[in-house]
Amino acid sequence: MLQIERVILSLEESEDRLQEKAAAILGLPPREIQALTILRRAVDAREEVRLVYTLRVKVKNEEKVLRRCRSRQVSRAEKEHYRLPSPVHPPDISPVVVGAGPGGLFCALALARCGARPILLERGKPVEERAEDVERFWTTGQLDLQSNVQFGEGGAGAFSDGKLNTGTRDPSHRFILGELIAHGAPESILCDAKPHVGTDYLHRVLASLRRELVSLGCDIRFGHQVTGLVLKEGRLSALEVQGPEGCYVLPAREAVLALGNSARDTFEMLHAAGVPMEPKPLAVGVRIEHLQKDIDAVQYKAQAGHPRLGAASYKLSCHLESGRSVFSFCVCPGGTVVAAASEADRAATNGMSLYARDGENINGGLLVSVTPEDFPGDGPLAGIAFQRELEERAYAAGGGGYIAPAQRVGDFLAHRPSTGPGKVKPTYRPGVRWCDLWEVLPPFICEALAQALPLLEQKIHGFAQKDAVLTAVESRSSCPLRILRSEAGESAVRGLWPCGEGAGYAGGIMSAAADGLKTAEHILEKIRKEQMP
Repeated sequence: MLQIERVILSLEESEDRLQEKAAAILGLPPREIQALTILRRAVDAREEVRLVYTLRVKVKNEEKVLRRCRSRQVSRAEKEHYRLPSPVHPPDISPVVVGAGPGGLFCALALARCGARPILLERGKPVEERAEDVERFWTTGQLDLQSNVQFGEGGAGAFSDGKLNTGTRDPSHRFILGELIAHGAPESILCDAKPHVGTDYLHRVLASLRRELVSLGCDIRFGHQVTGLVLKEGRLSALEVQGPEGCYVLPAREAVLALGNSARDTFEMLHAAGVPMEPKPLAVGVRIEHLQKDIDAVQYKAQAGHPRLGAASYKLSCHLESGRSVFSFCVCPGGTVVAAASEADRAATNGMSLYARDGENINGGLLVSVTPEDFPGDGPLAGIAFQRELEERAYAAGGGGYIAPAQRVGDFLAHRPSTGPGKVKPTYRPGVRWCDLWEVLPPFICEALAQALPLLEQKIHGFAQKDAVLTAVESRSSCPLRILRSEAGESAVRGLWPCGEGAGYAGGIMSAAADGLKTAEHILEKIRKEQMP
């Protein structure tokens, strides 16, 4: 197979023309292309807006064609096939996966398909019940501490934009995308440069994936939270679990810690049990909202609104003289700002969008880099204490009920409180309270945001428009600690396998799922060695 880069179509050209254009690049008649697959599709809006494709094609006499073709666009296609490890016999004691986010789900899927019959523990509820609890919270402000935007089937990604792009290349990524498609995600995610599923599709995918796991012999237990470890001679012997019927001890020789970045009580338990961990940098800030049509107009100019383009997004960053970085995070075109609290009397925000991305506003995290030197305490849990303090201040500023403090950008830059919205109406539920965020957030956060907004305005005109809305606080962008593990993926406490975003080894749905697969590979190799005669 051959790979062809940067095949260009105008917005008015059909994808039916790709074969013709590929043939022209190869110097062949179109009929000599035996097969054509779109590997990647992206929008190039730097000058005129156009579509850019990466193609994989099959032709006769590949070697001859490759030698004759002088175009740098053409190369031999790399093989990126990912295959699960060979099966094992079910071990006497099942491996346990703690957490049903993307890391835990794909780890459990690999273990189950390879015959290990895992047990999957999730403190929250199945996604159908969870969605009802979340909607009740957004409508009434009544928070369920075990079933919310952070906890439950699918993890925090189940109430997000469902972005699947990643900054790394990993052979498992196409496998993961293929599995998501097989369970109901749109086929477009396999080739879109910035694939997303959307919350609505993600919920269908999760339910389908659950059914497959059960059919493979995976024991899924919702409403079961790990509360303690039973250790013998420095290795795991069992897990202490709080379930709907009470506490019990679950024998476990291998336990995957796919906890997500908000399992703060579990981090505290692990630290008390002597599991090695360390603090790491994080980022906090606000969600910023604009009218989607305004961002479309800036990004796509005269082509804004074209049906082949959809809602525009952005990716922004700047480096300040102070050494701090300010950057966009988890941008949700056509989406909403959502209440993402998981602890009582602490307010947190996130962003979410449906697959159609057809809402009036676009929102994104606007985050400031933070290092462990920025907050008191020198232990691995100091970052959690810092996050909690921010969330408590936001909750108090909102006046309770998980109302969030908000301010217009123009007022924020002028250091005056806002009294209401302009043309951009905030989408956050249960609602916002207009205020002065300089009185809510730490000075170094506000100063960094105030310095960054004019710089980002230079990159996207209108980004710092006076009516854009800032909603606080965005505090859950990443885990503030890392649970240490060896190159083989195992903690110094043998039998514990830190995994995914909550362990500090991933930064989104795709990277967490890929880390789940790698963790499963390590465990399966260990099981295989133990079963060898």
